[in-house]
Amino acid sequence: MSREELRRRWKQPTSARNAYRHPREMRAKMRGMKDRWAKSSRNTAVWRIAGAYTLLVLFAGSLSFLLRDDAPWVHPKPWIVMPALTATLTSALCGMATAMLVVISTRFVVGRFAWAQRLHAELRPVAQDLTVGQIFLLAGLSSLGEEVLFRGLLTPTLGVVLSSLLFGFLHQVRGPSRWVWIWWATAVGLVLGTIFAATGSLVGPLLAHAVVNAVNLGYLRDHDPDENDRQRHMV
Repeated sequence: MSREELRRRWKQPTSARNAYRHPREMRAKMRGMKDRWAKSSRNTAVWRIAGAYTLLVLFAGSLSFLLRDDAPWVHPKPWIVMPALTATLTSALCGMATAMLVVISTRFVVGRFAWAQRLHAELRPVAQDLTVGQIFLLAGLSSLGEEVLFRGLLTPTLGVVLSSLLFGFLHQVRGPSRWVWIWWATAVGLVLGTIFAATGSLVGPLLAHAVVNAVNLGYLRDHDPDENDRQRHMV
């Protein structure tokens, strides 16, 4: 912009001067608008997922009462018969132990194996922009919905193995690591199904599933294996 153009511009009224925006300023404003729209879209997606899991809980719970005439959180024929309180406490203890094992093993394999790092990278966009409140909301509702369906409804009907295979197969992700994720989910499903079938209480699988989902969603959000590799190469 020449001096003459600048002189003419500053002779204009204040409102006319304010109407001018530098291209960099306009680009920054457009980026801000884009970020706000993206944040709004992500919030909408979170609420849609939460709503879908709520409907899943209602559907699977209602179906359990209709088909078995019993609550989905109690196995009709547990492998080990014990008092209700003992069954609940045993199930909870097994569930928390399972959660600790899954969380620790997740950190171990992601830190050491390329296939686990690829899977982590493919799953990371799901959790990258979640808030702590959204993580707890999704972890709680997803664990409740999936446990009521796969353990509470399908395990007494199909058995531990078949319901776990179905649980794993429905954990589909795009990308080359899809089969790793399927078999990982199947293995976890086998453990959770065994806890439910053995104790007759769904408390343990619910606790394990919720803790694993919450902790691992936070880990997906905050941990970038590629960034760690770049830092190691720079040292």
